[in-house]
Amino acid sequence: MIARARRALRSDRGSVTVWIVESVVAMILIVGIAVDLTGQVSAKERVADVAAQAARAGGQQLQQAATLTGDTSLNVDQAVAAAQSYLAASAVTGTVSVNGDTVVVDATTTYSTIFLGIVGIDTITVAGQGQAQTVRAIGGAAG
Repeated sequence: MIARARRALRSDRGSVTVWIVESVVAMILIVGIAVDLTGQVSAKERVADVAAQAARAGGQQLQQAATLTGDTSLNVDQAVAAAQSYLAASAVTGTVSVNGDTVVVDATTTYSTIFLGIVGIDTITVAGQGQAQTVRAIGGAAG
């Protein structure tokens, strides 16, 4: 009887070790996913900010002539060039369009994952959009 009890105890040896290893692997994957999703959100916020700032840079060029000379024509080419230059300086790709007095920037970049590469996801593409609308001020009042 004692011999049978000893055999039963021996057959369970190592089962806790397997459970601990599986638990540790699962925890590493969960933490890894959390880290990479947080990185993705941060990258998305950054690309949206860059898009907004590129639109602002383009908007400043859109009516620069009106500010200096009173000319009311829009400098679309200069606005697009300024926004594209801002995107390039920020290492972000994107498109710039001008719709009337509004500069619209759609930007994209990639986030290089830290842990998700283990399961084959090396990069995540993130996108953001920014707009800037010019407002004419005559005599100090927006009109």
